Amino acid sequence: MNIYLNGTIETVPDSIVLMDIIKSKKLLPETVIVEINGKIIKKDEYRTPIQKKDKIEILRFVGGG
Repeated sequence: MNIYLNGTIETVPDSIVLMDIIKSKKLLPETVIVEINGKIIKKDEYRTPIQKKDKIEILRFVGGG
């Protein structure tokens, strides 16, 4: 199925959950903020199933100085 991930169309398996996407991008769940269709997703909801045409934004914090 197709989803929108950070503004780009990506094809993912039909039975994927949010955590699978985070891990596939080699991101640590504790270092990201995720929004699906305009709603911020809490970390304890990262097992949320992804639906066709969901719009997902993954933001990663990077420290610096």
